[in-house]
Amino acid sequence: MHNKPSWKSTFQSLLYLAPALILIGIFNIYPIFKSLAMSFYTDYNIFTGEVKSYGLDNFSRIFADPNFFRAIKNTFFFVLGVVPISIVISLAIAILLNRIPKLSDFFRSVYFLPFVTSTVAVSIVWNWLYHTRFGLINYFLSFVGVDPIAWLTNPNYSIMALVIMSVWKGLGYNIILFLVGLNNINKTYYQAAEVDGAKSWQQFTNITVPLLSPYILLVSIIGVINSFKVFTEVYSLFAGRPGPAGSALTMVFYIYEKFYTEYQYGVASAAGIVLFLIILVFTLLQRLISNRFVHN
Repeated sequence: MHNKPSWKSTFQSLLYLAPALILIGIFNIYPIFKSLAMSFYTDYNIFTGEVKSYGLDNFSRIFADPNFFRAIKNTFFFVLGVVPISIVISLAIAILLNRIPKLSDFFRSVYFLPFVTSTVAVSIVWNWLYHTRFGLINYFLSFVGVDPIAWLTNPNYSIMALVIMSVWKGLGYNIILFLVGLNNINKTYYQAAEVDGAKSWQQFTNITVPLLSPYILLVSIIGVINSFKVFTEVYSLFAGRPGPAGSALTMVFYIYEKFYTEYQYGVASAAGIVLFLIILVFTLLQRLISNRFVHN
């Protein structure tokens, strides 16, 4: 452990890592560079691999496509809806679970179960819950005088329905991360705060949130990346369509349609590069903000 690294030890380490590095290179690194190259193909035969011309036409086409901007807008609405709500709810639940250790393991399993359940199975259940006439959600809303809502057929509610289902499905993962963070906070901080007369809310804002900030940052970054890549939830909930009248069209669904339905491989690759840049910018912004607010 205390030996200085040498060429021999480095070579041995690379040999151990070689199987994983080869798989990562084939299935992760190569597709990224291939997609970048394909975004500049303007005349391409996918069967022969022959490229007759290159250019920026694919980027011009997506930026002139109103559906592309609709997909961006819907994706942003989805991200802004899912990430903050999920963080707030999962943090609140994690704090409650941390205070009831006897039943904590049971409720952890209950909340984590939707996360490991197939998205297709979850969507089938939520299709029934959202049903306009027989859905359980509209049934309970009727008790407070709310008329039945066409969650899955009204374009005004499609993104909201998608957000609610996605928040519910992803809560378990966030709760587990927050519970790990809460368990790592030294209890002496709270004991000292109680001696000084700090109330529960003051302890939460001055102890829990600052010391939990690295976990909040982690959850937010993972949430933003996963939310920008949302596809399966849309495909499953709306039976292979991007919502009524395209109201739930997201970036990845747009890429899917261009690639697998319209066979416009260059356009799909160009849209994928734009999505990658958007995620990269948001991740870097989160990192810059974290340098000021995250407690190390």
